[in-house]
Amino acid sequence: MHDQAPLGDLLRLPVGKPVDLSAYDSGATPGGPGSKAAGLADTARMGKELAGLQERLWAAATAGDRRRILLVLQGMDTSGKGGTVKHVIGHFNPAGCRIHAFKSPTREERQYDFLWRVAKELPRPGEIGIFDRSHYEDVLIAKVRSLAPVGEIKSRYVRINGFETSLTGNGVTVIKCFLHISRDEQLRRLLKRLDTPHKRWKFSPGDIDERALWPAYQGAYETALTRCATPAAPWHLVPADHKWYRNWAISRLLLECLRELDPQYPAADYDVQECRALLLAEEG
Repeated sequence: MHDQAPLGDLLRLPVGKPVDLSAYDSGATPGGPGSKAAGLADTARMGKELAGLQERLWAAATAGDRRRILLVLQGMDTSGKGGTVKHVIGHFNPAGCRIHAFKSPTREERQYDFLWRVAKELPRPGEIGIFDRSHYEDVLIAKVRSLAPVGEIKSRYVRINGFETSLTGNGVTVIKCFLHISRDEQLRRLLKRLDTPHKRWKFSPGDIDERALWPAYQGAYETALTRCATPAAPWHLVPADHKWYRNWAISRLLLECLRELDPQYPAADYDVQECRALLLAEEG
C-alpha cells in the first residue's frame, strides 16, 4: 500500500478554481482497488494500521504533542455521512475519538456566533474528531432556505477560511470530504428506506421537500467548495454512489494523514528497570 500514489492528491479539489459538480462522476472509483471485493478486503487490511497509528497519536498527546485530526463530512442526504462514521471510524478506539453531528441550532446556540458551537466540539490533542455535517451547514441550508441575509452568508465563507487556517496553525489537520452522490442514487436509497421496515426510522417526509431543492443545494455546494478550498484546508471530492468505495477512500485519506503525522509513543519518564525490580520485589 505504501507504493500507491496519494489518494489525497487524486481527490483534492483545485484551490481558486470554480467547482462544477456535474463534471465529476459520482459513480467513479478513482484510485480504488478495482472491485467491491478488493475494496472491502483492502479497507479491512487498513483497519489494523489505522488503529495502531491512532493509538500512537493518542499516546503522544500524553507527552505534550498537541496534534489532532478533524474529519469534516458533508454531502446530500443519504450520501453516507453516518455510514462513514460507522464503518470507517469503527477501526478506532472510541476513547480517542470525538464525534459530533450538527443539527439545527438550538435557541442557546442562536445567541452566539455561528462558529461558537463548532469550536466547542473540536478534537482535543491526540484525538480524531469527526463532524457529521459541520459549520458548512451555515452556508448551505442557510443559503438554500434563505435563513440569513446574502451579505451575512458571503462573510461566513471568509470567516470559515480564517477559522480553519487558525486550526491548522494550532496542530489540527483538517480533512474535508464532500460525499458526491447522484440524484438517481439518492432516490434509490430513499426508496429502500421506505421499503425496508427496519430502515424507515432513517426517513422523514421532510426528505422529500429537501430533495425537491436538489439544484439549489448543488449550487450552494459548488459555491462553498469553491470559496472554502484553501491550501491549509482543501476539499476532497469523494464519489459516493458506491458505499464500499466511499468507505475505502475515507479510510485511505485518514491513513495517509496519520502516516504523514507519524506520531510516536512517548519515552518513559521514569526508570523502567527500577520499576521492574520494585514490581518483582513486591511479588517476592
